[in-house]
Amino acid sequence: MNEITFIIYVKDQQKSKRFYETILQKTPSLNVTGMTEFKLTNSVKLGIMPENGIAKIIKKHLPHPKHGNGIPRCELYLKVKNPSEYISRGIQLGGKEISKLQERDWGDNVGYISDLDGHILAFAEKN
Repeated sequence: MNEITFIIYVKDQQKSKRFYETILQKTPSLNVTGMTEFKLTNSVKLGIMPENGIAKIIKKHLPHPKHGNGIPRCELYLKVKNPSEYISRGIQLGGKEISKLQERDWGDNVGYISDLDGHILAFAEKN
């Protein structure tokens, strides 16, 4: 594998673009109708795709993603410096605190929030 892109489905691409642009403090590497991408590392990207866009592709086989809106459908586990800053920004942007920043059994200091569509974001650092 040369490159990995994780794509989340969102209700409003532009609102989610602003949310992730601000929380990650990154400019999208791609921002066109139907897809926004953020380069997280040299080989990993986060894609944001409108629910209606993917629904056109999957409509004969799977339910429309809007029926899962607000239900956690994925978790992005991001190791960062100063996770509390990311968590605070996320909450200020409309995300919801799920679990306070604390030391976990696996040795990371992690806090959890949800984004505007209910996807879980974990911001962690090694203890």
